[in-house]
Amino acid sequence: MSPKVIIVTGVSRGIGRSIVDTIFQESPETIVYGIARSEAPLKELKEQYGDHFFYIVGDITDAGKLKQLTADAVRDHGKIDSVVANAGVLEPVQRIHDADIDAWKRLYDINFFSIVSLVSITVEQVARSHGNYVFVSSDASTMYFSNWGAYGSSKAALNHLALTIANEEPDVNCIAVAPGIVDTSMQVNIRENVGNNMSAEHHAMFKDLKASNKLLDSNVPATVYANLALRGVPENVNGKYVSYDCNELASFQK
Repeated sequence: MSPKVIIVTGVSRGIGRSIVDTIFQESPETIVYGIARSEAPLKELKEQYGDHFFYIVGDITDAGKLKQLTADAVRDHGKIDSVVANAGVLEPVQRIHDADIDAWKRLYDINFFSIVSLVSITVEQVARSHGNYVFVSSDASTMYFSNWGAYGSSKAALNHLALTIANEEPDVNCIAVAPGIVDTSMQVNIRENVGNNMSAEHHAMFKDLKASNKLLDSNVPATVYANLALRGVPENVNGKYVSYDCNELASFQK
């Protein structure tokens, strides 16, 4: 049986980097295609995993880059089994009263429309493999965090996209999974920068999570995402939005 071929976005750091590492820990023969804007971390992954990791440097909002990534995978390895959509941004963090519409549109281009584009470009190949889409969502899609209207609503839209794909593509399974609150550069940005635009209560909550060592290591949710991409999304959660630690995904958590 030929190895799985998996596309992962936003692989240069944080959860995305951990997803790639976990995929190879679980299944060293897998082929991974990654995209990120920073080349240095991509070169590090290439040096580490050699002929099993391939990459393109670029912005995920650039459809041309996504088409190139897809074409490279199909040309060189004949298929695409799974796609993990991880890349995303938090800003702008602002009250709806002060909404910078252009900034909201930019966030949506990254967090939502780039994924719609990625799915439309890859879905024919993923369907041929009876493959899977795994979306990195957020608790903010269903919970209120002060002044996160742009981010939270974009993740809610992503949840519905998973539902849409599951119902419209009979040969594809799709799931949106919240990773919990993870110790990444996004948390640093919240504590040191954009948290000043949040309520004092919510800003203090995020700072306390770090101070009390309650932030998750990125490997924890990455294990779930990697295993879903490798093993496939189960039918009982196809099209659903769930948390990484839900009972339905217990077997994927290790």
